[in-house]
Amino acid sequence: MEDPAWVPAVGEQAWAPVLGGRVAVRQQAHLRPRRWLYTDKRNSFVSSLCASASDAHSCFGHCAAALCILLRGNFDHDAVETDGNGRKYLSMVKCSLGLVWKAVVRGGFPVLAMGALLVSSMAGAQLFKHHAKDKDARPAEDRKPEFPASQSPAFSIPVEPLGFFAPGAIYQGQRDSLVSLDFLDEDHLLFTFHAPGLITRQGNPAASNERQIRAVVLVLPGGAVASEALWAVHDRDRYLWMLNDGHFLLRDRGDLKLGSSTLELTPLFHFRGPLLWLEVNPSQDLLVTNSREPVDVKPKPGDISSPPTASAQMTVDGDTSSSPGKDGSTSGAQANASLDVVLRILRRETGKVMLMSRTRRTVHLPINSDGWVEILRGKGHEWILNLNYFRGGSRIIGKIDSMCAPSVEFVSNPELLVTTCNPDESRWMVALSTDGKRLWNASKPGTQIWPRLIMAPNGLRLARETLLATHTVNVMSPLSFDDVKAQWVEVYDASSGKVELTAPANPILDGGGNVAISPSARRVAILDSGAIRVYELAAPAAGQLSVH
Repeated sequence: MEDPAWVPAVGEQAWAPVLGGRVAVRQQAHLRPRRWLYTDKRNSFVSSLCASASDAHSCFGHCAAALCILLRGNFDHDAVETDGNGRKYLSMVKCSLGLVWKAVVRGGFPVLAMGALLVSSMAGAQLFKHHAKDKDARPAEDRKPEFPASQSPAFSIPVEPLGFFAPGAIYQGQRDSLVSLDFLDEDHLLFTFHAPGLITRQGNPAASNERQIRAVVLVLPGGAVASEALWAVHDRDRYLWMLNDGHFLLRDRGDLKLGSSTLELTPLFHFRGPLLWLEVNPSQDLLVTNSREPVDVKPKPGDISSPPTASAQMTVDGDTSSSPGKDGSTSGAQANASLDVVLRILRRETGKVMLMSRTRRTVHLPINSDGWVEILRGKGHEWILNLNYFRGGSRIIGKIDSMCAPSVEFVSNPELLVTTCNPDESRWMVALSTDGKRLWNASKPGTQIWPRLIMAPNGLRLARETLLATHTVNVMSPLSFDDVKAQWVEVYDASSGKVELTAPANPILDGGGNVAISPSARRVAILDSGAIRVYELAAPAAGQLSVH
């Protein structure tokens, strides 16, 4: 779940026949979190270096071009930003460039190439921090953490022997999905992570943006590796969703694959274009998919279907069906020109499409087994939560005040969590049942930013993961690199809202994926300080709420 301060207002209302009835479809857009909100007066090193490369007639231009290619190749980023952490590398790079400059003057281009390679290697080593340990430094286990956990872990599994090293600070603020951590069952963990140092093949369009993901299945509590694999994915968004039966879904481009504890992958669904986003309802019998499929691209055998009987019209805030011509009219071709994103609700077992709509952007659609929730604007700061049933008809399940469009997520089939914005920039969490009953409330400070929710498979507990900032973040007070103090995890009882565990997560991974809750909700795993720390909690109180 994203920080509602960055969720756009809900869209305009549109009517369309859906599953035999006429349902008002009005929904907020699901925008991928902004890649970079950190600010700094200095330009990023790589950006300025590449700008210098435009002067191809100067020696420094050649040097900058070589370094730009090397750095961007090694970082494997479309656009590398260093901003706050650039302070660490700036003096090093200036010094190195000075040496290279002198070498160029004296030795010519061969020495230039050697100098460029040396600087690139130095920068890469600095980014991933593979340095010799300080002999006088105290061991990590002897240091008192600034944000200690509320209890000690039952056991820990070191991750460096598995090949995982903390990503460099350059990744902070990018919201990249660099790791995933999930329970296959009560005694097995699936840990996947970006494997650095593997260079993308050049000159192969199919390998564009390719990165390698290492996956290991760990046996608890000892941490023995039961199986391992290496996968290739082609973007930096979330790629893995765990299922309740010990299987998982892996997303890559237009393919959705099904994996098991052996880490073998089998094709599940193929989409006409790249699969941009995926959501699963609590019972995991339904999928919400967003894929980019231009109107003029014809379907191929094996592509997921787009039945006309499931078509609906969904508009989001800021979207218009088309741009009017000089006479104020629009054509059908214009209306569909940029509706390249296809939203589908489909059954996971069969692939049957229950609803399909074309939009201009990806849409977050909170669903359970009965229907989906739309957020309608009321009077003033009031928002109305309306549950639309797949069988037809709808019912208002609650009204809530918020200074921004509230964020809604299903915790279990009969319970949802709504996060709102208060005038003082704090957040208000409200747990509601689908019959309209308020279960609990919790106030959270505005300094807890970019929240993510992790649900227990049985719906009895949930974890909320946030970044701890030194101040609230808004247009007048943006976030800089040094403003983030830590990443913090809070585990709640879903029926009462009682906080049952607080613990840090380190390194800071603002793309998430570093927290997991076991099927029984009695174990919580957190990637922290070079180890996967597993906390054991008392059995949750089994209330009236459950997943099914």
